[in-house]
Parts: sequence; C-alpha cells; structure tokens
Amino acid sequence: MIDTTPSATMTGLGIVQAGADILTQPTRTFDLPADADTATGVIEDLFTAMDRIGRIHPFAKGMGIAAPQIGIDRHAAVVRPADPHAPAIILLNPRVTAESQETDEQYEGCLSFFDVRGLVPRPLHITVETTTLTGELVTTDYHHGLARLLLHEIDHLDGALYTTRMRPGIDPIPVAEYRLSGQNWNYEQ
Repeated sequence: MIDTTPSATMTGLGIVQAGADILTQPTRTFDLPADADTATGVIEDLFTAMDRIGRIHPFAKGMGIAAPQIGIDRHAAVVRPADPHAPAIILLNPRVTAESQETDEQYEGCLSFFDVRGLVPRPLHITVETTTLTGELVTTDYHHGLARLLLHEIDHLDGALYTTRMRPGIDPIPVAEYRLSGQNWNYEQ
C-alpha cells in the first residue's frame, strides 16, 4: 500500500522529516561576504524546494522553509508572505533582536511533520537582524502572521520545532481535524 499522508508527500518532495538529527541541531552560520557563493547556492536550493512544494499544496498563510529541512546544515531560510505580490524574505544568519510582550496563539503546520497542526503562542511583533551577501547587517520589523512565519523558520535554524513552543498539556491535532486550511491567520486590528 502506498503512503499518501501529507508527511509522506513532503518526504517525496525532498523534505527532511521529524526524527532526523539535522532538525534538532543548531545550524552553522555563514561568514559573509566570504561565504557568499555558498549562501547563494543554499538560497537557490530553498527556492527550488519551495517551488516544488507550492505546485502540490497552496499556502494561504504564506510559506517558509529552512535549510535543515532540505538537509543543509546552514543558517538560512526563505519565507514567502501570504500576499502573493510581496517579495520573498531571505534570511541569512537571522537573529531576533526584539520581540513584543504581546502574544497570541495560532495553529501552525510544518513541512517536516505535515500530518498535524499545533497551537503555538508567538509574539505579535519582532525585530530581526539578517546579513546580506555582502556582509551588511539589516534590521527589519515584522508583525502578526509574518512575524509568526519568520519565528517558525528561525526556530528551525536553532534546532527547535514548533512543538517545543506549545503550552504544556496541548498536543498537535491531526490535519484531518484542522478546519482552518486555506484561511489566513486572523488578527484583530
């Protein structure tokens, strides 16, 4: 019998699944600009993986992928915002430098264990410092769903899955029970 679960589909698309050591270890940072060619290659690999996955599954909330999820031990991730007209966000050596005390809980999914969704508390506003290919530091503020997406990917780079952020006593639910597929996260304005 062929396994048609969401996680099996992601495995078939080249996504490393939960249980693999690479998902629980902090990644290696880049020495930029010296590692610019290597970083460019990793980013290209991440975009290629995102394109493969995007042909199979729509992501109404946006989508992110971190290098460990495609078997690369480097501190890089890419996030595509929910707005299809917004540019992708490239994260090289990202570091959260500030986060709001104000939080909310929303369901998250993960390509590395796509059969479940988990209710995860996250700050509503964050500031992230990244490094450009030329070695410059860039600081950017992110809010609501975009902050959530970035924090999820940065966790991957630090060797953590979203389940480590869930409140005690709360477990992920099977994707079949999750009723918010195809809808963006809701934030009161």
